[in-house]
Amino acid sequence: MDAVSTLRDSPLFKGFTETGLNIIAGICAQRTYPHGTPLFVESMVADSLLLIAEGKVSLGTKGRQAEDIHLGELGVGDWLGELSLINTGQRMCTATAVTGVVAYEIRQADFQKLLVLKPQACIKLLMAIVSTFGQKVVDNKDALRSLLTK
Repeated sequence: MDAVSTLRDSPLFKGFTETGLNIIAGICAQRTYPHGTPLFVESMVADSLLLIAEGKVSLGTKGRQAEDIHLGELGVGDWLGELSLINTGQRMCTATAVTGVVAYEIRQADFQKLLVLKPQACIKLLMAIVSTFGQKVVDNKDALRSLLTK
C-alpha cells in the first residue's frame, strides 16, 4: 500500500483532503521490519511517528524487576510515536514486529520543515494528535488516578 492510501485509511488522518494527504505523504518514508525486529526500543530517542501499513506490532516495557510487560498490539492503520512530532523525547516502550511490518515514518525534522511551507496540513495533523491523545487520557483516567495515589 502506498503512503497516501495508508494515511487515508488511518483514523489519525480522518477528514484530510486528498491535497492534505498528498502533502503529508510527501514527507513519509517507507520502512520495512522483518518478524521479530524492533521498530524502536524503550528509552531511545523518539523523533518520528510511525504509521502501520501492513502487519502487527507488539508493545512492551520492562517492569521494576526487569520483567517483560506486554502493553498491547497495534495493526494496520494504527500509529505510534505521535508525540515525537511535537517534542523530541525518549521512547516509552519497545515496539517489535510480530509479523513482517511495513510502516510509513514521518520524522520530526521533516515535519518541522513542512510546518513552515504547508502549515494548514501540519496544524490539522497536530490537532488530530492532540485530540486522540486527549481521548487516550480520558479513556485511561482510572489508571492515571491509581498512579497518583502511589
